[in-house]
Order: sequence, then structure tokens, then C-alpha cells
Amino acid sequence: MKQRRYALITSVLLSIKIEAQPPEVRVIFEKSCYSCHGPAMQSANLRLDVQPDKAIVPGDAAGSVLYQRITGAGDAARMPLGGKPLDAGQIAAIKKWIDELKAPRRHWAFTPPVRAAMPNVSNPGWVRNPIDAFVLVKLDAEKMKPSAEADRTTQLRRLSLDLIGLPPSPEEIDAFLNDRSANAYEKQVDRLLASPHYGEKWARMWLDAARYADSDGYEKDKQRSVWFYRDWVIQALNRDMPYNEFVIEQIAGDLLPNATQDQMVATGFLRNSMVNEEGGIDPEQFRMEAMFDRMDAIGKGILGLTIQCAQCHNHKYDPIKQEDYYRMLAFLNSTHEANVAVYTPAEQMKRADVFRQIREIEGTLQHHNAGWENRMIQWEERVSANLPQWSVITPDVDDESTGGQRYIPQKDGSFLAAGYAPTKHTVKLKVKTDVKNITAFRLELLNDPNLPLNGPGRSIQGACALTEFEAEVAGKKVKFAKATADFNQPEKDLEAIFNDNTSRHRVTGPIEYAIDGKDDTAWGIDAGPGRRNQPRNAVFVLEKPISEGEFTIRLKQNHGGWNSDDNQNNNLGRFRLSITTAAGAEADPVPAGVRAILKIPREKRTPDQAQTVFSYWHTTVPEWKDENAKIEALWAQHPEGSAQLALKNREDGRETHVLMRGDFLKPAAIVTPGVPEFLNPLPKGVAPTRLTFAKWLVDPKTPTTARSIVNRVWQAYFGAGIVATAENFGTQCEPPTHPELLDWMAVEFMENGWSLKKLQRLIVTSATYRQASTVTPDALARDPYNTLLARGPRFRVDAEIVRDIELKASGLLNEKVGGPSVYPPAPDFLFQPPVSYGPKNWFEDKGENRYRRALYTFRYRSVPYPMLQTFDAPNGDSSCVRRSRSNTPLQALTTLNEPFAMEAARALALKTLRDGGRTDAERLAYAFQRCVARRPTGEESRELLAFLEKQTSRMREGWVDIWGLTGEPPKLPEGSNPLQFGAWTALSRVLLNLDETITKE
Repeated sequence: MKQRRYALITSVLLSIKIEAQPPEVRVIFEKSCYSCHGPAMQSANLRLDVQPDKAIVPGDAAGSVLYQRITGAGDAARMPLGGKPLDAGQIAAIKKWIDELKAPRRHWAFTPPVRAAMPNVSNPGWVRNPIDAFVLVKLDAEKMKPSAEADRTTQLRRLSLDLIGLPPSPEEIDAFLNDRSANAYEKQVDRLLASPHYGEKWARMWLDAARYADSDGYEKDKQRSVWFYRDWVIQALNRDMPYNEFVIEQIAGDLLPNATQDQMVATGFLRNSMVNEEGGIDPEQFRMEAMFDRMDAIGKGILGLTIQCAQCHNHKYDPIKQEDYYRMLAFLNSTHEANVAVYTPAEQMKRADVFRQIREIEGTLQHHNAGWENRMIQWEERVSANLPQWSVITPDVDDESTGGQRYIPQKDGSFLAAGYAPTKHTVKLKVKTDVKNITAFRLELLNDPNLPLNGPGRSIQGACALTEFEAEVAGKKVKFAKATADFNQPEKDLEAIFNDNTSRHRVTGPIEYAIDGKDDTAWGIDAGPGRRNQPRNAVFVLEKPISEGEFTIRLKQNHGGWNSDDNQNNNLGRFRLSITTAAGAEADPVPAGVRAILKIPREKRTPDQAQTVFSYWHTTVPEWKDENAKIEALWAQHPEGSAQLALKNREDGRETHVLMRGDFLKPAAIVTPGVPEFLNPLPKGVAPTRLTFAKWLVDPKTPTTARSIVNRVWQAYFGAGIVATAENFGTQCEPPTHPELLDWMAVEFMENGWSLKKLQRLIVTSATYRQASTVTPDALARDPYNTLLARGPRFRVDAEIVRDIELKASGLLNEKVGGPSVYPPAPDFLFQPPVSYGPKNWFEDKGENRYRRALYTFRYRSVPYPMLQTFDAPNGDSSCVRRSRSNTPLQALTTLNEPFAMEAARALALKTLRDGGRTDAERLAYAFQRCVARRPTGEESRELLAFLEKQTSRMREGWVDIWGLTGEPPKLPEGSNPLQFGAWTALSRVLLNLDETITKE
């Protein structure tokens, strides 16, 4: 069985080898060599089931290391090592094979594409552009003819669904049918390419590859804010950003000179990986899982290669070594898992206005107060003198006290909280020190790029709350004389709060709340938008000094999960503890950023640094209280903004190891950043950064990148790619149906500025695309899957477009582009145990957001939106570049009975009665056209009008509950009645559920 498996592997690998091994040679290798040099093991990096480049010189057995070793020539040990030597017949067979070998042949996809010459065809008059010539020459070879051109209505509906994902309106259809100019079709193409809905339609294809979802995945599957990335993709496509720039910004936008917010947001492509915060996890394990996922997304989504196979071992089929895999991973490994604040254009304008007004006030203060520089220097000297000396302590964390949260020691003596985030816990820190007579403790809350919005806390806003700071010596709690902090939230009226039976009795306020012995109060650091995410420090002065060398500190954190309807935490994110023997220690009121500037000699400070010092100092000047109050009021207007997962480079890089079997606990050799040489090398003399890697991915010499995206665009139009395995251009891929066409389009794409819109204009203006989709019995028998493209595409639209067609046809569609994800109707039980792990929020929209395009539907990974899942939408667990397309009874049940489908039917009925005409025949033609673009045939009209009459009669006779079908009665048009509305609602259900309605013809 083992030999049969090896034989199968060998046989499928022959396409990338020099020439097929003769059976007698393959048998020798299987029996005598594969145990050390086969798929499972490659001693000396030699593998004989693929091309052994280093061991064989084609045509020269005597000069080949392989032949020398099996014959025992030279001083090296004879092979097979430790096994029975090959006999003369076996050696002769191998010698004959090597001597007859020719030069190696590379797999077609591993050489850069070359523009093929235009073929001669039988009917040049049919050819509208070069695409058609490549298609027609294949049809000529099969003695088949292309189909006639589709009628104009079909062409416009197909074009509209393909370019913007929405059916054309009756007005758009009529305008096209009435336009008799020679370029009428091309004008429609340009109109649709310019539509803001173009980006919405084509973003979905990319978001599948980007694993986009609105939640973390895994057990907790918490909500995340990443819609800025989705909107960046939409707008990039609408602007027709060159695809090479599109890729570079997503891999390394943060490393571009003067990176913009958009370029930071773009790196969300790599950050879309799932995040695991289950209890007891090792954060490093799931950081590496995210790294593997990013590699998979780059492999499938950009290179079109299954590089993930090399995570655990050398690729079985393609020449990707495990070392190659980890060398590519090394480009991505030295990054922070960042979560940054981002702002909409309106919010950016508001921020700019706030900062402008603050600068004006500060400028006025400087202008009207001569000598302010000397006063600030005197202040600086005062606050820099007689600072207490603090010694950082590195306690041991009692793992049983963390509630499952990990506290990871950092080089500066701080701890970074990671992994599971309990909403309530008290971490116990055991301290041993030689310092005697400790008078105070200092707690520093520090920023970290891996925390939400840079921290210093773990709440979704990067804030935190300390319920109690406790110290214990010899099993007894010590008392504190006082506590001070650099920031204090206003004190609350606790008596009023605790006497209020409706209150949750949990309050954040000044630092005193952290030593008041109450679990309902806590020191909070939320200074509001724009100033919330800053380092903070607090000092706790002991009533009596500690002389013992061992003591315990407890940080009680009970203020999570109480200020919202979810279970978000409010834990400390990164903190550091210090001790002092000085008397009268207090928290440093000077912000950490200002303190760092004060350590720089004044003459070496930049103007921005000097202004930063002034911006803090003026808040300490009593006579400027009015101006400071105005500035404080301006800060209150700072927009909240949103969060976005992004990448930031680490200042100190990580070592990258090859991981044995992909296990993060089994690091092996250290590797440096690099790429598989069989594709194309990195440019010489350039630092191997993530930006270098991004540019390499879209180098015209990288052979698969342009082919991959061109193939996926083609797949979206015709239902299957020229290479059917869109995720795999390696040696095991499906052979391309039109290889010359694929390469011609790839070169054309790159030479035309990597423009996706130009590529798509080329496709949709071809005669190939404009064919009718009607299939004859002969064509169906000879080419059932239309691989030869002798007819136009016909298949059910993607899940999101099914819903969007219903929205557009019914008139419900809210055409707003972008913004936070929305919550259309969904069953409540989906988001409650046992269906969901823990309750999940689903704030069903009641207004216009209810009718946004399906692209904007909030997506939980663990609870996919039912309608989208039913129609084969992926849920974002991993990169997907080729959706399945099923046909199940559940789909019909969904479009017939889902609450939204009923709303669409009612809306279409109402719109038809209002706008469809005076007679039932006119109204039927109107409603029918809204759904399928064309007018009904005579037979269809008779059938549907009979159905309408039957429904009206049944309702009149009480057989059907009108309002059970239609819900609360809307305001009907003059001359209409409830019976009509009910019957038209029933008929609208039929029209919206026609196969033709959700099919691209």
C-alpha cells in the first residue's frame, strides 16, 4: 500500500521533472531510496520523487552525483547508506536514464507570461477584440461555432449584474433600447464602471480572499470593528487603484513613506485572521496560527499557489521547500497585532478643526504673554528636580489568579496581558526584593501596539479600570496612607448612586477609589476621545514602610462587562510596578511623552516637541484657566472615531524559525527573509523588508500574480476560470482551457497599468461575453460545462446578489455606500445558547439600514447569516477564491418565507399598484420587468394574471388571511383595496422567486 502511494505521488509529479522516470528506475528509487530521499524525508536535502537538480546532470551520468554515489566512486560513502548496494542491472538502468535525459522543463505557470500572437481564425468578422480570436481558434479546432449575440435586454441585465451587482431599472432598460447609436452598449459599460456600486460588487470577490468578517471567530467570536478595511477595498476599486499598488498597500501600507490613514487601514488584509481569546490558550500558538492564515491568504489570494502545504514539510507537488515557506513568513513575523484609531472624512475634518482652534488659543497665549518662555523654563527646572528614585520590580505571577489571562513579561520589566480576557479577576503578584523600608508603590499603565487603540487597557476603547490595589505582607494586608495619580476621573456622588435601585453600582472615578476597599468603585483613566489612550501612573503611599523582602501585590479588576450589554473586559493591558524608599512620593503629573521630551536638551528639541511641552505646561498656569477651559471644551468635541485592525512594524524584530511539522513548540533552524527562487529572485541590494516582499509579489517577473487575478476576474464573469482551480496554479492545477488567452490578458493587464476596470471593459465588450446563453442539445453534449465558450454565461448569482436583486426589484434598496455593518432581520435563537456560545448582540435594524446591500450585513464567523450561508457565501474562517454553487430546496424556502423576502414582496406589490399602470396587464409587465428585466410573453402573462385572479377570489372568500400574508396594511394608492394588495403580494412572491430572477442569463 505504501509503495502504491509513493508511486501515485511520483506519477503526478512528473510534470515538473526533467522527464518521466522509466518504471524500472522509479521502482528502484521506491524500494531503495525513498525511505531517506522521498516524500516523507529528504536527507541531505535530496528528494528523488521530484526533480533532483543537485544530484543529476541531464545527459551525463558520469558527472552526476547520484550516479557516483550509487557506484561508490570517489571517497564518499556508497548509497544506499546502510542498505543493500544496487546490483549491476539497477545501476545500468539509472545510468541509461540519466544519459538520455534532456534539459529540465518548467511548469508553465512558473515562467513569466508572454504575450501570444493573435491567431488566425475562420470568421474574423465575429472578432470584436483579441479575446475573441483566442476563443474562436479553439472553437475552430473543435469544429464548433459561437452562439448568436444575446438580445439587448439580456445584455444589459447581464452587464449590470456583473459590473455593479444590481439589475437594471425599467428606465435604464428603456433608455438602452431606445439608444440606436453605434456605441450604445459601450456607453452602458462606461456608465456602470463609473458607478459607486461597482466597488461594492467587486469588493465581495476580494473580501472572500481577505477572510473578511465582523467577529473574531473561535469560541468567543467577539465583535470586531474592521469595516474601514471593507470600505477601503470598495473605494480603491471604485478609483481603479492599480492592482499592484492595491496589493502593496495591503501587505505593507504602513511602511510607505508618510503612510496615510488609508494605507494603514489597507494592512487589515493581513489582520483579518481569526483571534482566539478562549481561556487557557497560549497566545503565541494562536499568533502563529494567524501567521499561517496570512500566508494562506497571500498564497491563494495573490500568488494563486497552495503555499500552505509547505507549513509542515516540503511541498509534495510544487518546488516549494519548507524553508521557503518560513523565509516568506519571516517578512510578516516582525509585526505588532495593532488596533488603531481611524476616522471618517467628516470626523477627520472635525479633528482638524478642533486642533486648529486649540492652536489658535495657544498661539494667542504665547503672543499676549511676553516672557512665557522663561516661565516655562523655570517650571521645567522645578518638575525635573528632586524626583524620587524608583526601582522596577519583576514579580512572579500566580497563574491560578489570572482567570485564564496571560501576563507576558516584557524587556522593560512590564507585563503585557494577552489571550483570554476575564471580565472579573484579581491577579496575584509575588515579589522578592533586597530593598528595605519601602515607602510606596508605583503602578505605570503603558501603551502597547498590541492593545486596542494602543491601550493602555484591554477594553475595546483601550481603557481600563483598577478596582483595588492591595498589598500583603506575611499574610496580612497593609494599609495605604494615600494614593495619587496623574489623571483622575471626576468623583461621583456614591451615596446617591448606591441608593439608586436601578444603578448597577459600579463606578469609575479618582485614584482614591482604588484603595477604598469597595468592589463597586475603581480608578478609571478614560479621559475621553483623543486623550484616552495615554500612559498613566499612580502612586500608593504606605502607612508604614515595608522592611520584609517578600510581599504580595494584588490588582483587582472587577469593572468589566458592566457598562454595556456585552461581556467586554476593562482590564489593565500593560503595566509595570516599581518601589521607592523616598518619603512623600507622588504620581508624576507630567505626561510620559512630555517627560521624555524634558530629558532632551532644550536646544536639541524640534519645534513640535517644544510645542508639546507648552501644550501641557499652559494647563498648569492658574491665570490661564479661562483659556484652558476653552481648550478643554474643544477636546470634548473630538470625534470618537472607530477601531481598525492593522499592522505595525516592531522596533525589535523577531527571529523566525522553521517549525518542525508546523508546531510552534518545535522551532528548528533560524531563517532570514526570502522567497522561493523558482518563481523569481528578490532584487539585489534592497533590504529584505515587508515592503520589499510586497513589491516582489507584484513584480511583472513574478509569474503567477497577474495570471491569478486575471483568472479570478474571468471566473466571476464566466462561472469558471481559464484555470478552474483558481487557488492553485501549481503542478496539480487543472490545465488552462485557453493558455494563450490567459497569458495574453495577464500581459495586457500589466502593460495597461494593472487596471482592473480596463481589464473588465475588455472582457465585457468582447463578442465572447455578449453571446446568448441558449444551449443546443449538441452543444450541451459536446461541451456541457461551456469550457470552450461557445455560448454566453448562465448561472445563479452569488448569495449577496440574490438579496440585492430582491431589494432593487422591490424598491427597498438603500443605496448608501460604506459605513458600519448593519443588522437585517435574523432569528433571535441563533444568537443565544446552545446555538451560539454565549449570547451575542444582534441589534436588528428597523430603519433604512435594514435595506442596505448584503455586503454590509454584519458577519459573525460562528453564526453565519442564514440567508447568505444558504446561498454558499463563505463565513471568513479562511481565504476563499472560488465559491461553491449549490442548488438546494432550502434556497427556495429562504426566498419564499424569510421575513425579509416577505417584506420585499409587499414592497413590490405596493410599488406596482402605485407606479405600474392602470390595468392588471400593465402592472404585471411593470413588476415582471423589475424582476427579470424583460417583458412577459403572452403565455406568461395569461398564467400569471390567472394566478392573480385566483388569489383575489380566495381572499374574497376568506380562504387566505390577507393580513397574515401581508402584515399591517400600508397606505394604499387611491383606487386600490386590501384584496388587490394581498393578491399582488402573493404574485410578487412568485416573481421574486423565479429562477430567472436570481440567474444571470
